[in-house]
Amino acid sequence: MAPARPRVLYVTDLAYPARGRRYCDEDILLTSRLREDFDLALCHPRDAAVLMDAFDAVVVRNSGPVIGYREVYDDFRRRAIAGGARVYNPLTGRADMAGKQYLLDLTAAGHPVIPTVDRAEDLDLLPAAERYVIKPKQGADSIGLRIVPARDLRDALDPAAGTGVLVQPCVDFAYEVSFYFVDQDFQYALYAPQTELRWRLEAYEPDEADLAFARSFVEWNGLAHGIQRVDACRAPGGELLLVELEDLNPYLSLDALDDERRDAFVTATKTSLHRFLTPHP
Repeated sequence: MAPARPRVLYVTDLAYPARGRRYCDEDILLTSRLREDFDLALCHPRDAAVLMDAFDAVVVRNSGPVIGYREVYDDFRRRAIAGGARVYNPLTGRADMAGKQYLLDLTAAGHPVIPTVDRAEDLDLLPAAERYVIKPKQGADSIGLRIVPARDLRDALDPAAGTGVLVQPCVDFAYEVSFYFVDQDFQYALYAPQTELRWRLEAYEPDEADLAFARSFVEWNGLAHGIQRVDACRAPGGELLLVELEDLNPYLSLDALDDERRDAFVTATKTSLHRFLTPHP
C-alpha cells in the first residue's frame, strides 16, 4: 500500500482584482504542479480557519490584503497558533505579516530602507523632499496610500489617527526590483524598467552587492521556511533601498519567468514544503 501523501490546504482569493496581476492564473499554475507531490485543496481565506484541521499544512498564497478581512485573519492566526497548525509561511514573520512596524524598526537601526517615521514630531528626521508618501501601517497593495506635497504634509496628518500611518519621502528612483527567496535561498529577481508600469517585469541579474542587500533582510526576518519577496528601489545615488519585505503572501510573477527558472522555483517550493512537513526529533 502506497504511503499517504501530505494533505495541503492552499489559501487563495482567486477573484481578487489585483492591479496588473492575475492571482488566479498564478495559483492555477502553482497548484497544478504541487498536486504532483501533495493532496491539495483550495479555499478562500475566509474559510481557512474552519477547514485547516483536516490538513497537514496550510499554504497561504495569493490571499489578498488582510485589511479586507482583518477580524477573520486574526481569528485564523489565533486558532492556528493555539492548535499547532503548520502554516506556510510560518506565522512568526517580523515583516509585512505583522504590519509595517518593521519599516520603523529598520530605519531606527540604520538599515538601507526608505526612511520612515510614524509621528508628526519626527518629520524633521526625514530627508527633505518635494513630496511625501503617507500610508497605513496595516495597509497593502497601495490601499490608503497618499502622496502629498511637502507644504501640505503636516496638515495631511490626522492627529486622531495617532501612529496608525507611516510617512516616507517620495524617492525619485530609477527602477524597482524584487528578489524572491525560498527558505532563505535566492531563486530569481525581476525588475520594472519602466517606473510607471510596476508589474511589467523583466528578468534582472543581480550582482553580489544586490544579493547581499536582499539576503540581509531575509536573514533579519528569521523565517526558516517559506517564500519571501524583497522589494527595493534604485535610489538616485545608485544604492538600493528597501521598499517592502513581503513574508505573508507575496505575488511571485511566475508568468515573467522562462520555463527553466519557473521549474526551478516550483522544485524549490516542493522541497521546502516536504522539509517543512518532516517531523524533527
